Amino acid sequence: MKIGFYTLGCKVNQYETQAMAQILAMRGHTICEFYEKCDAYIINTCSVTAVADKKNRAVIRRCRRDNPDAVLAVCGCYPQHAADALEGLGIDVIGGSGNREAFLEQVLENTGARVLDEALKRRNFEILPPGGLEGRTRAMLKVQDGCVNFCSYCIIPYTRGPVRSAPLELAVEQAKELEKQGYKELVVTGIEIASWGVDLPGKPPLSELLEAVCAAVPDMRVRLGSLEPRIVTEDFCVALQKLPNLCPQFHLSMQSGCDTVLKRMRRKYDTARYMESVTLLNRYFPGCAVTTDMIVAFPGETEEEFAASLAFIRRCGFAD
Repeated sequence: MKIGFYTLGCKVNQYETQAMAQILAMRGHTICEFYEKCDAYIINTCSVTAVADKKNRAVIRRCRRDNPDAVLAVCGCYPQHAADALEGLGIDVIGGSGNREAFLEQVLENTGARVLDEALKRRNFEILPPGGLEGRTRAMLKVQDGCVNFCSYCIIPYTRGPVRSAPLELAVEQAKELEKQGYKELVVTGIEIASWGVDLPGKPPLSELLEAVCAAVPDMRVRLGSLEPRIVTEDFCVALQKLPNLCPQFHLSMQSGCDTVLKRMRRKYDTARYMESVTLLNRYFPGCAVTTDMIVAFPGETEEEFAASLAFIRRCGFAD
């Protein structure tokens, strides 16, 4: 079959799309561009915001309108929590944010099935083949899934379930495989990579995984995905400072630079703890790039709270 993919959302979604494409290619199917004429289309959705949900539906409707006779399959976070919202959109197969191999089986057979589980009951890390986009130099290494922070604005714990970590040996093996495939840069990614290891025997820290991966692929540049700010401690910085192939760029999710807003968001840190992380990174990695992401106009945010947030951003001196 000729199969086209469309991916919305985060780097984890991008990774999982690449993995599904690789599984299908290994079975002899042809992966095409989404705009080409295909036998089947797979849309991997995001549901982090209401805007994302609207985009999901727009892409699905357009695909069905332009390809009335093709198999249309939808998976990802949106159907995981709102499968009923997809009724009437002409979808043939519905999957969620897990159990990708079973989902692909239903796509190939066009069974009209729903491949959905209860995300909050997941306990095992789903192993998918490593790989990247053809013609690219950067590949993603997924080492973790799930989140238990339950921030007040976020649906992800309900669409991804609790924390599940890739065993260290698996991460090292997949990193080596990606090096063999010719990739030059590795992005260590997950839903909340700072929590890697909390479900493994002995609860190893993320720094242990990074040391092993960097040592396994010394000629590849290793970059970190988004980090929860509290993971940045003196011990964390000391361990990472010894890794010559670690990219000195750190994305610390902030969401707000105002303590009262952070409290309403149910974030687990305040601005003082966040600034401690920024200071440590700049001390141990001189000239490093610290980046962040923000939520502006959080419900109830006042002009004074916004001004406090803006002033804090300026104090942090972000690269982006």
